[in-house]
Amino acid sequence: MSDQLQNFGGTAKSLARSPLGIIALFIVLVYGFASLTTIFAASFTPFERMPLICFLVVFPVLVLAVFAWLVSHHYEKLFGPGDFRDEQNYVKMRMAVVASLTAATTKSDAVSPAELGQIVETAQAIRPSRSRSGNGRKNHILWVDDRPQNNVYERQAFEAVGLQFTLALSTDQALEQLSSKKYAAIISDMGRKEGPREGYVLLDRLRTEGDLTPLFFYASSNEPEHKKETLRHGGQGCTNNAQELFEMVTKAIVMGQS
Repeated sequence: MSDQLQNFGGTAKSLARSPLGIIALFIVLVYGFASLTTIFAASFTPFERMPLICFLVVFPVLVLAVFAWLVSHHYEKLFGPGDFRDEQNYVKMRMAVVASLTAATTKSDAVSPAELGQIVETAQAIRPSRSRSGNGRKNHILWVDDRPQNNVYERQAFEAVGLQFTLALSTDQALEQLSSKKYAAIISDMGRKEGPREGYVLLDRLRTEGDLTPLFFYASSNEPEHKKETLRHGGQGCTNNAQELFEMVTKAIVMGQS
């Protein structure tokens, strides 16, 4: 018994190091105590047993619903510094994201204090990629752009959280890559040498062929009508802002891994 308690204490200590672990520990304790009360249920009246039965039935469903909501809306808060190898790597990663997104934002305009604050908040909210090695689709993005040199800083921000890239210069190259490999997401420009709306050509081809890989446009426009048109074509987002692109793509990848 003492060994079991000691093992439980060690497990509880390790779980308490991250938000996800605290949630799991809380669920285990609450449901465990509720289950223990069933030992005495034989002495309960039917009226007294009913709340216990309802709790045991409803609690797992409620936990699932709350967890789904957390993953959908607050996924960035489910991981703490302990998910990294050490605190120094955690700080370095965030600094790298801030530096890269700031550089991407300032390519054409000076960054304002408000924008810099938003970039810092984005870096603080990011979740580390669980797969940092290998060529698996969970951490691999296909970036389609005939001028990849324009997106160096943006890619550095993604790479700082463990994501990898394959580059394609045209629609045909992108389709060739997609025919042999699955990707967690696709980022595409809009106008290329092939045409001013070539991004939609790629998106329409993919959706016609049944490929539902999340696709985001990183182009010169951030107008609401272009965002709506992207959704009508089956895309997931459209922006000309590096920070917004980073948030949209990382969230989509997290959702795809959950």
